[in-house]
Amino acid sequence: MKVVRQVIQDTSQHWVGDGFPVRSMFSYADGNRFDPFLLLDYAGPHSFPPATSVRGVGEHPHRGFETVTIVYQGELAHRDSTGSHGTIGPGDVQWMTAASGVVHEEFHSERFARTGGTLEMVQMWVNLPASEKRRPPRYQGLQAADIPQVPLPDEGGSVRVIAGQYHGTEGAAKTFTPIDVWDVQLARAGEFEFSLPDGHTALIVLQSGSVRINDADATAVGLVELDGTGTRVVVSADAAARLLFLTGAPIGEPVVGQGPFVMNSRDEIRQAIDDYREGRMGHLDSTESQPEE
Repeated sequence: MKVVRQVIQDTSQHWVGDGFPVRSMFSYADGNRFDPFLLLDYAGPHSFPPATSVRGVGEHPHRGFETVTIVYQGELAHRDSTGSHGTIGPGDVQWMTAASGVVHEEFHSERFARTGGTLEMVQMWVNLPASEKRRPPRYQGLQAADIPQVPLPDEGGSVRVIAGQYHGTEGAAKTFTPIDVWDVQLARAGEFEFSLPDGHTALIVLQSGSVRINDADATAVGLVELDGTGTRVVVSADAAARLLFLTGAPIGEPVVGQGPFVMNSRDEIRQAIDDYREGRMGHLDSTESQPEE
């Protein structure tokens, strides 16, 4: 059975732009503790009133990693300097490989802004090995219907396999290193057993409910770090709960970051800043409208 290393609770909330009230569960700024995962922000649930203008985050760059956005409630519109754009809603995932560099923006969709409602989402940053950091950017827009779902025994809930593999079912996303991303919904009280890869970084984000994970108690919103050794994880719940399982093979390379750039050396960071300032990561046409819905 995997040993629970720590449980992180009571993370304070702050705003990213004017559209995303987030709890930063961890960040590479505190050291590369969760290699290959660099950052995880949990936004909401937060109720927004109807508005005549969209809220969000304007044009900004990324280089050297991937951003993964999972929407549970609400709707986001996005576009980037490669020409990719679209709208993602409940159950959808945006998996953007920034790699050599991309400029993008993300806002509440016009439809969500008009009607208002509850926003709940996760955004995490996944590191790339040095050999992949300068590859061309790539975008994967995964609709809810594209993501396979595996039922838990005895109508206990379900596992949406966003990336990696669960009980022989392959996830929807293509990854550069071995990574599992499972969206786990427990539908009832009970004990549920999961098998995670031995030797991988292993994290569980508890988004709703209260559970016991092996020998540790956690309540939402919380982050549970498990030891890399071993495979067995037992989750005991008194009622329905939602968890995000993350496992990944450590890359084991130096991590040097500054804001939206994560590379392997300070020289590479300086080059990324210069490339962005000189427009070599592309740009967004400020006269373009938000993506159509």
